[in-house]
Amino acid sequence: MLRKVVLLAPACALSLMGSAALAADLTPPPPPPPVFTWAGPYIGAQIGYGWGSGSYSAAGFDPATRISFNASAGGTPNGVIGGAHAGYQCQISQWVLGVEGSVDGTSLSSAASAVLPAFGGSILTAKTSLDVAGTIRGRLGIAWDRVLLYGTGGVAFGGFSTNLTLTSFAAGGAPLVLAGGNVSNNRVGWTAGGGLQYAAADNWWVFVEYRYTNFGSVSANILPAALPAGAFVNGSRQIRENQVQAGFSYRFNLAPPPPPVVAKY
Repeated sequence: MLRKVVLLAPACALSLMGSAALAADLTPPPPPPPVFTWAGPYIGAQIGYGWGSGSYSAAGFDPATRISFNASAGGTPNGVIGGAHAGYQCQISQWVLGVEGSVDGTSLSSAASAVLPAFGGSILTAKTSLDVAGTIRGRLGIAWDRVLLYGTGGVAFGGFSTNLTLTSFAAGGAPLVLAGGNVSNNRVGWTAGGGLQYAAADNWWVFVEYRYTNFGSVSANILPAALPAGAFVNGSRQIRENQVQAGFSYRFNLAPPPPPVVAKY
């Protein structure tokens, strides 16, 4: 009897080892990590610096001296720009397509002065500021995993305010404000540029971007009520802006990932 037990013990041990190996083979492997994608809705914030050109031109008439005039002056608006954005992207292979809207508050402003041969010798000063800017843009990019190089372009909106002052130095050289006023304009233009994004995590990315924006011409006239009878001063300003911004975005998942499939035997 003892001899039979001794002979069966190795067989039982081998059977247990085989069962354990078979159980290990039946354990499902861990699911592969999800493939990174740029697709989905996202929101974020940005801040940067803007600069540009803003030439000012004016035309008018002084009835006292019967002088008609045309004058022009340059200007270089610059300042801080920053705000928020939201958008949606889809990805097809390496190509990423999307649409994005942004709103920025700015400190961009510029003053330009023109010497006029009218109103007894005077200087017309126009200080223009871009208070709020917004865009609606399309985006097209090519992705290398977590790096995305893209171009963007679309419609730009701007809210401008211009403060005008007409100052005379005829009376003994002492400055005398003849007229002034404040004019507000909302303009629609276009914008285009490009940038680079890097996904630091599955749902977060950082980016740098450059854009050029052209708002066209902003009118800046002194109201006739502020001038002598029969006089007028009409002006306009060309607004072209460059901006460089950096920011971050958070992408929302459209649906939670499916649970892992566990094999049953």
